[in-house]
Parts: sequence; structure tokens; C-alpha cells
Amino acid sequence: MDLQIQSKLIRVLLCCIPIIFNTFNGNGVVMASHKVNPNYQSVSAVKVKQVYRTAFHFQPKQHWINDPNAPMYYKGLYHFFCQYNPKGAVWGNIVWAHSVSTDMINWISLKPALVPSKWFDKYGCWSGSATILPGEKPVILYTGVIKEKPEPGYQVQNYAIPANYSDPYLQEWVKPDNNPILKPVQVNISSFRDPSTAWYNNGHWKMLVGSRHYSRGIAYLYRSKDFVRWTRARHPFNEKLGTGMWECPDFYPLSSQGQRNGLDASASGTKYVFKVSLDETRNECYMIGEYDLVQDRFHPDNTSGWTAGLRYDYGNFYASKTFFDPIKKRRILWGWANESSTKDEDVAKGWAGIQLIPRMVWLDPSGKQLLQWPIRELETLRGKKKNLKNVKLNKGDIMEIKGITAAQADVDVTFTFSSFSKVEPYDKKWEKFSPQDLCGINGATVQGGLGPFGILALASKNLEEYTPVFFRIFKTHDKNYKVLMCSDATPSSTNPNEYKPSFGGFVDMDLTNKTLCLRSLIDHSVVESFGEGGKTVITSRVYPELAVYGDAHLHVFNNGSETITVERLNAWSINAPIMN
Repeated sequence: MDLQIQSKLIRVLLCCIPIIFNTFNGNGVVMASHKVNPNYQSVSAVKVKQVYRTAFHFQPKQHWINDPNAPMYYKGLYHFFCQYNPKGAVWGNIVWAHSVSTDMINWISLKPALVPSKWFDKYGCWSGSATILPGEKPVILYTGVIKEKPEPGYQVQNYAIPANYSDPYLQEWVKPDNNPILKPVQVNISSFRDPSTAWYNNGHWKMLVGSRHYSRGIAYLYRSKDFVRWTRARHPFNEKLGTGMWECPDFYPLSSQGQRNGLDASASGTKYVFKVSLDETRNECYMIGEYDLVQDRFHPDNTSGWTAGLRYDYGNFYASKTFFDPIKKRRILWGWANESSTKDEDVAKGWAGIQLIPRMVWLDPSGKQLLQWPIRELETLRGKKKNLKNVKLNKGDIMEIKGITAAQADVDVTFTFSSFSKVEPYDKKWEKFSPQDLCGINGATVQGGLGPFGILALASKNLEEYTPVFFRIFKTHDKNYKVLMCSDATPSSTNPNEYKPSFGGFVDMDLTNKTLCLRSLIDHSVVESFGEGGKTVITSRVYPELAVYGDAHLHVFNNGSETITVERLNAWSINAPIMN
């Protein structure tokens, strides 16, 4: 059945189901990752401002969202949950929002799946995961907060099950009275959260819980034969001094290098991914390595640890969660992008937070990193198209791409060049800087040799505002080449009070063919960019004052002395899906 027809069918079937998120009388607590704003957290949106709301990224009609929780496929529907404040546009009053879809693009909202209602989650139903048990029986593991003090609360792990397994919408969830299934015994009681999806081997179910001991980040592994009584493993699954609290741990197997098919969490992989969200830096880091099934420990291929850890996204991206899609045999990654605006601005606009486009993830042919790409279902939203081929860009050239909706677009460009003769040397003093720092130093307006070249997204008519996404190539002292990818919000708005960071990451690639590819999803206040087929991904949240709606423009540019060719450019206007 056609995906759009399926989505329309769901809308008809759900006509009698409330699609407005319910509210509850909850109590806010201090969370390590979010500041409590008691004066704001229950200020309901009077009028939701549309100017920066996204068209095709997941978000509710109003108010705050954060971590993606427990994505899964069940009886013909994709289910998605996330942390949600039904009362206001800042963090607080958290419940589990619940939406369903046939394609992960069009979404219908249901009533919240979990709200604080028991002694074991009185002060919060925080993040967690879903596991599908044998017999097609889903179970949710989540963190409950049972005390306000000591800050940020006494945290335990609970489970919830559907009230009716025959209901494909899973509208009602039950929290059994034998909760909590895990208490923080001999661990930090206020840093003990975010249980992972469980996997099964050697006769036991296993899951991870994030924690810390002073500055040491820790992921604890727990085992169970019945999914109710859990025992902690003797050794941490992984740990690292100086990394702080590890939130939202994730662990999953990978297929062979270059194979796009994903694996169920309990399958045996050629390699494994272990990911944590670093609360102190707000970075998402993952490592690829081996899984010792006997000792239940993870051994990364790169032994230098999290300081050299890879990142899903080098921009505004956090608290990610993956799941295995059993229908299309793929692993899907969800990530949350918070606002860069202030709390006052969030309250004024009546909403905050989006979920980024679901991404398919698989192991790069090199075996050294993951590749990521937007799910193909997004392409069903493509509308009017603009195509270019073999366009030369000399130093200082800027060319507008007309004929599409620049504020709501999907842009895919292949750049080529003919020579390395003008490439800049990579300064040794830059080795102490992060890629993000280098993008600030070597911005789009800083003329170079081979680059900067790329696109100018969400640009105003006279370029007072624009968000450049670009590449810059350097030659190292050992005669290799280093590719820097940047997404720079610095010139994105004429508002001097906005937080406008420059994000960046290196692209590990072979430049033999003298080709670089870039795809960007532009959606009013977000620019989500994929470099070289998903080797490096950067998301920026931006708030232009001039480049909005029909006043937004799109350009390709080159500010390097080496001529760049736009070998191929395809750009589409993106239509709006059904969105909650």
C-alpha cells in the first residue's frame, strides 16, 4: 500500500482517539541535564508562534520535548515516545508523549503512555527503552524518580507493559506493582538512569544503565532470566575517568562492513557499537569494538577512549536512541535537537525542541566508523525539483538556486575540483584545537585555497543572514589531506542575542577522485547536513530574522582560489507531512 494512503488511513482510524497530549498534576524536580524553571515550566502556550516551527521534523503541536524514548515497530505501526512537558515550553512536568506512524514521517499523536502515578515514579518518568520479548510482547524500561532530594532525585528503574497486546496502537500501559525492578545499590543514587534496550545471550537478558562516580562515567550491565529480577555484573560494561555522567547508553551489533542491513539487539555482530551521551559536554560519542560475551564487557577498537570517540553528529544533537526495524531490516537512529534560543524566547513562541529525521545507520566499508543517511521515506515528501550540472564556481562566486522553497528543502550536491595545487597547509598549532574551533577560525568568509565551498542555506536577499555549510581541504605535514566540514550559525541571524555556534568535524575519506558530496535538509530553524554519504553529520539550529518563509534563499558558493565544479545538484521543495 502507498505510504501516503497508509498515513491517511491511520488518520481515519484514529479519528475517535484524542490527539491532544493530556496533562497531569506533576511535580518538577532538578534534573542534571535540565535546569528547573518553576516560573516557566507550567506556563501554557497561549498562541504558538509558527515562524521557526519545522514543517517535516517531528514535534508536538506545542510545548517542550526532549529525549527520544523507546522507538519500536509493533503490529504494523512504528511507535515513538519522547520526554514531553504538557504544561509549558521549558523542561518540567515530564510525561512520555506517544505517537504512531506507518512510515516514520507522518505521525498521529495519542495520549501520553507514561505519567507519574506511582510511588516509584512520583517525581518523574524519565528516559528509557523498549524491548520486544518473545511472543511479540513489548516492554518498556524507564527511570522513575522517587524522591526530590538529594538533587536531582533518587532514581530507580521500572518497567511497564501494554494493557492489551492485541491493540496495535498500545494506547494503555500498566506499571506492575513489583516495580522498581532496580534500585541504586552501591551506585550514585542521583545519577542512575536511562536503561537501554535489552538483548539476550548465554541464557540471560542484559541491559545497560548510565551512571557516574565523581568524574568517572560508567555504564553498568545488569542480567536477568525473567526480565524482572536483575543482578549487576561484577565489572562495569565500560567506564572512563574525567567524562562525567553517562546518559542514554545504547549498545547494538553491526553487520559486515559496508552492508546496510541492521541486526536485532540479540543477534551476533561482526562488530558492536557502544554509545553514551556525555552530560557535561552535551556530546554524543560512540565507539566500535568487540563484545566479550563471557565477561560482558565492551572493548573498543580505538583504545584511546572517549577523548577520541566518534560522534553521530557534531552539532545540535543529543540523547539519541536506536532501534531495529524488523520490516526493512535496518537500524534506525533518532536524535533530539534542542533550541539555541533563550527560555524567554521559548516561552514566547510556545514550544521547544524537535526530533531530527530518523537516520539509517550501518558500518562503513573501512570498519572505522558508522555511516548515516535519512530514511528513504522522507523522499515521498519531495515536490518541485531544481537540477544543475557542471557549473563552474571561481573564487568569490555565489550562485542562487531558484525555483524551490528554500526554507523547506532537500539539497544534494556533488562538488569536484581538478587540482590540489592551491591547497593550504595544515598549521601544526591547530592540532590543539577541535574541529569546531577550526570552523570558527576558518569560516566561510575566510578565503582559502581549496575551499571553503558549499551552500548558503536560509540566506536573506542581500546576504545579511545565511547559514553556510561547507568543506575546506588542507595538506598535512606528512603530505596527506585533511577535509574539514563546517556548519556555521555565526552569520545565521542579525539578532545579536542569539546563541550562534560554529560546528565542525573532519571527514575521513579518500580524495583520489577529487569529489565531495553534501546533502542538507533545510527546515526553517534547522539545517541537518550529511557530508560524503553520511561520514560526517552536523545539525545547526538557527533563527534568522530576515530569511524566513518566502524571503529565504539558497546559494552554492566558492571562496577558495581553486575553481570548484558543481558536478550535480538536485534540490527539492519538501511538502509538510501529517505531524501530530
